[in-house]
Amino acid sequence: MIRQLLVLSLIALVLGGCGSAPEQPVEEPVPELTLNLPPADCDCENEDSADYTFLEKGFQSLLDGEYLESLQYFQRYQRIEQSAIADVEARIAIAYLSVLPDSPIYDSGAARESYTRIRRDINPEWRLHDQVRLMQDSLESFLDMQAVITELRQDNATLRKELKRREEAIKRLRDLTLGRDPE
Repeated sequence: MIRQLLVLSLIALVLGGCGSAPEQPVEEPVPELTLNLPPADCDCENEDSADYTFLEKGFQSLLDGEYLESLQYFQRYQRIEQSAIADVEARIAIAYLSVLPDSPIYDSGAARESYTRIRRDINPEWRLHDQVRLMQDSLESFLDMQAVITELRQDNATLRKELKRREEAIKRLRDLTLGRDPE
């Protein structure tokens, strides 16, 4: 009888264990992770790795009218980042400071020369900081306006010479018609 109870208990235990046994999870394939990394053979610079802290502090100082402070931030950004893109971005910002009449480093001639050199160094594939691109557009407009001003000054000088020559001719004609000796 003990034997029968033991067998029945064992059967109940086995049957009870079968009913409550958790199902084995079905293994689903793990999706492959895709990272936005450049290919292994890419010899390009990671544009997103730049720390824009000093550049953006320079922009903020510029907005606040703190020109020397913004210049120092742009120079720090250029020194710390040490990449071709950061160098061009900082040089554009500094050239922009040079065209602002209220800036203590105002020198439109130097800004024009500097930006002309910078344009040769810019790689069209680079993605420059958005505010630097605005500065770049402003400098482009500045160069265009400077070219127009130079042309207008030359035209003005030519017109002044022509006017002077005509005034002298009119004076000689007046003297001749009035019978004076034109000397």
